[in-house]
Amino acid sequence: MSDEAGGQAPQGGTRPPLGFGTKFTYGFGQAAEGLKNGAFGVFLFFYYNQVLALSGTLAGLAVGIALVFDAITDPMAGSISDNWRSKLGRRHPFMFLAAAPLAVAFFLLFNPPAGLGQIELFAWLLTFAVLTRAAMTLYHVPHIALGAELTEDFEERTTVVAYRQFFSTFGTLAAYIIGFMLFFYSTPEIPKGQFRVEAYAPFAMALGLLMVASIVISAWGTRSQIPFLPQATGAREKLSVGAMALRMLREIREALTNRSFAWLFSGVLIVFMMVGVDSALNLHMNTYFWELSATGNTLFFAAYPIGVMFGTLIARRLNVLFDKKPSVVFGTAWWALCQIVPVVLRIFGFFPENGTDALLVTLVCVKFVQGVGVVQALITFGSMVEDIVDEHELKTGRRQEGIFFASVSFSGKFTTGIGNVVGGIALDLISWPRGVAIQSAADVSPETITWLGLVYGPIVAGFAVVSVWCYSKHRLDRQRHKEIVAELEVRRRETAGQRDY
Repeated sequence: MSDEAGGQAPQGGTRPPLGFGTKFTYGFGQAAEGLKNGAFGVFLFFYYNQVLALSGTLAGLAVGIALVFDAITDPMAGSISDNWRSKLGRRHPFMFLAAAPLAVAFFLLFNPPAGLGQIELFAWLLTFAVLTRAAMTLYHVPHIALGAELTEDFEERTTVVAYRQFFSTFGTLAAYIIGFMLFFYSTPEIPKGQFRVEAYAPFAMALGLLMVASIVISAWGTRSQIPFLPQATGAREKLSVGAMALRMLREIREALTNRSFAWLFSGVLIVFMMVGVDSALNLHMNTYFWELSATGNTLFFAAYPIGVMFGTLIARRLNVLFDKKPSVVFGTAWWALCQIVPVVLRIFGFFPENGTDALLVTLVCVKFVQGVGVVQALITFGSMVEDIVDEHELKTGRRQEGIFFASVSFSGKFTTGIGNVVGGIALDLISWPRGVAIQSAADVSPETITWLGLVYGPIVAGFAVVSVWCYSKHRLDRQRHKEIVAELEVRRRETAGQRDY
């Protein structure tokens, strides 16, 4: 018997144990997005706004539009890969295909022609930010969906996500270290290396090559799993772009009818809006609010991903002890507190002075513990979505990892885009000065710097309370998931018997 609607067939043959090599190479593939996120989250907005003097509104708008475009294409990529047929399965063809276009678009993004005006610079940023994100989507959505297919075990899924999160964070850390230590280092002539215009193109080339290596290693290293992964079944569909978009919207709507997923989806909308503002303003904060040197920036930005990588080591244990919902609630609230408290203490005069060792040590410690805490939410969230995929399959008979993770990515990127726009507009609203001549806090009024801190900290991060409330409504726990997996196993055996018959 065959499924006329076009679902996904269960894996063919007995799945071998998921070994270290598979988990390692799968997780290593996430380093590519970590590298891209590190560059986008720290350097991109600052480069265009402060170094190239593009207005904050235009810079934020370009980055935001690119994210919205990315958000729209993510579910489409998920839907296409869910229904793809090839000898390499549903996910791997896209993983191999994305590597080279990603590197080229990323390099051009950080290498605009000299002499561009405001509108031309905006257009260049928009075009190559869109192309970079589109190429990453082509890889990232199938890759993250692949992770949900590698195992159905409730606890081992947390381990798989932990590998992915570890290498994502490793990639982000590598982007920071490569940036500040190799390209944006301090010299007597340029004490703050992030103002060195000529360093951005070679920085982008180095990261682009590392992204290609990460993607190819992951795709090649997990190819042995292809025979055991779910495959598309049913009649082939020849779809136009419009038909694919309609199918995508239908599948997103179906995903959101799942109550557990709807609450997680709502909560992550708030989280990524905060992340968008953070990524737009973090290097501004370090340059003017905290006045960190290149070495200080390296230590500051490194502390967070190191904390995240340390936190991955305890994520599964915490999930076992407390289940998944408490972990995701704790991680989200912890991130927000670490964002708010230092700024509030500085404004009220209870934080170490700029330029002191005490300030740097305190900030590094705060970022480290922020990373340890927030990764509990990041890993647990991905694991919870994978459990929801099982619940959805039980209800509908279709296995659609791609559309679920693409929907999460859609919400994250859409609201991160809004956050970037908000951050850019906020800089213009507080009359933030821009250009390479503005290199220290002495060049900016104290009131303007205070407003920068308020926007970055309590004003935006305070919205985390809404996200925590949404997560608290999640109801899919360990016992219910165990029942779901058992029911799915019975159904698959029955389906296999009918096909044999």
